[in-house]
Amino acid sequence: MSWAELYKRLGGVNKHSTSLGKVWLSVLFIFRVSILVLAAEKVWGDEQSDFTCNTQQPGCKNVCYDHFFPVSHIRLWCLQLIFVSTPALLVTMYVAYRKQTDWKKGLASKDSETGKEEKVEKGAITGPLWWIYTSSLFFRLLFEGGFMYALYFIYDGFQMPRLVKCEQWPCPNKVDCFVSRPTEKTVFTIFMVASSVICVVLIFAELFYLIDK
Repeated sequence: MSWAELYKRLGGVNKHSTSLGKVWLSVLFIFRVSILVLAAEKVWGDEQSDFTCNTQQPGCKNVCYDHFFPVSHIRLWCLQLIFVSTPALLVTMYVAYRKQTDWKKGLASKDSETGKEEKVEKGAITGPLWWIYTSSLFFRLLFEGGFMYALYFIYDGFQMPRLVKCEQWPCPNKVDCFVSRPTEKTVFTIFMVASSVICVVLIFAELFYLIDK
């Protein structure tokens, strides 16, 4: 599934979300997906090819790169966006399922069905939909926090180092390895983390709003 298709599917979530949920979706695609597709992928395009070490020992460079960068930032962010978006997709699937079930059972007349659809389209979150939507917010928070912690844990912080010292086999001794464009990558990493924090704040605000209302 492409990012355009994902946006098209998530667009239906706007019909069944609060105003804060609409802002969250805008931040997700404008400040995260757009930056990831248009800029970040190009910034990390040379992460392995331009990772150089001061030794010609065969295999040393690959082993050192794998040790310090076991998962690409881009792939980790893609997984994060997919996991964070999935609960919202489940809300849309649930609404579609309920509409289809009610239509098959013939629980209401044609006029009442029309009124019910209008109520859903206006964003009424009540009954089972409230529980499903609130649960999706909890899972979004869990995934956002989990991936940010994973990024911090794997790379020992959000700053890209300029120099790493590697002692992994088959390196003959402690060798110096240099990262390509560390400052630029640090800027993008901090930007993506800040965008994730904004999304977390919006999710918290929407969660408190739903509980309060």
